[in-house]
Amino acid sequence: MTLTSRFPSRRLLGAAVLLSAAGLLGSSRRPAADKGLKDYYKDYFPVGVAVGPQSIKGPEAALIKAQFNSVTPENAMKMGPIHPEENRYFWTDADAIVDFAQANKLRVRGHTLCWHEQTPKWLFKDAQGKQVSKDVLLARLKSHIETVVKRYKGRIYAWDVVNEAIDDNPQAFLRNSEWYQICGEDFIVKAFEYAHAADPKAVLFYNDYNTERPEKRERVYRLLKKLKDAGVPVHGVGLQGHWSIFEPTEQELRTAIEQFASLGLQVQITELDVSVYPWEKERRARRPDESDAYTPELEQKQAAQYQMFFRVFRDYKKHLTGVTFWNVSDKYTWLDTYPVPGRKNYPLLFDQNLQPKKAYQAVVKF
Repeated sequence: MTLTSRFPSRRLLGAAVLLSAAGLLGSSRRPAADKGLKDYYKDYFPVGVAVGPQSIKGPEAALIKAQFNSVTPENAMKMGPIHPEENRYFWTDADAIVDFAQANKLRVRGHTLCWHEQTPKWLFKDAQGKQVSKDVLLARLKSHIETVVKRYKGRIYAWDVVNEAIDDNPQAFLRNSEWYQICGEDFIVKAFEYAHAADPKAVLFYNDYNTERPEKRERVYRLLKKLKDAGVPVHGVGLQGHWSIFEPTEQELRTAIEQFASLGLQVQITELDVSVYPWEKERRARRPDESDAYTPELEQKQAAQYQMFFRVFRDYKKHLTGVTFWNVSDKYTWLDTYPVPGRKNYPLLFDQNLQPKKAYQAVVKF
């Protein structure tokens, strides 16, 4: 997920509507102790989680094994961490995650081969510090993708190949990143071609956020249709799912899934969390009077939103081939640092003690 701008959140439906969205939300009955998310959804789609090297040890590792059947490295395979210098790769964290997955029969989604953030500066510069040519940059991209994808060939079933290439400005199309400045649209095409050549059996995704908001949805669709029409080996679209108790609406979500599926693409929810705060465009300091308490009202609204999301997901099991949560529990979430550092967020199904929340019950009772 990029830490960039989004548009102001829409207002949530009235609390009365939310609280009545499912009569079971007030229930205190615990889900079955011997079943995990992967078991409840075994007839629908795999359920995954983003992990780091610390979360595959101890109690969190036990929770992952009990609840999920897929993992995504949160940061370990991004270009900056895994390829910090031109002639040096850092494999330790990525290898540990893949080894953990294989030992526990978990599928792995690779994330991500080409992105405008967490990209090492050396990639775009020559020995004199000047911007490299298109040919040089594409050669470096090819070398990177070949090296990483071939290392995990047969062990990673899917890759987020290109991440967040659509601009945040509704009046623009592609993001004006260094990739685009140097290569134009070709970096997207080439990234998919390089990945497909490196592992012809891997399922290749374009991944982005705000894909449910109509104006951005149309631009993402435009890009994907253009790639498909040109015969580029793109197989799926990842809807990141960095959502909140305020958005998206059920109809927005349904429309997005249907529109992308109409291209013959697999659809996956790749980075799911449900913030309890409205979206803010800019980073800011936490205000002295700003509460970050997880109130019963917020808990109910979040449970209702999660329940709606998964009801929609189940309705589209024909097209939806995976749902992945972005982090294991509220103990650690990237939303604790963005957009308000130090403000606690509670966006996941498990609390800070790794126990299931009401949102968990809302997801598994159907």
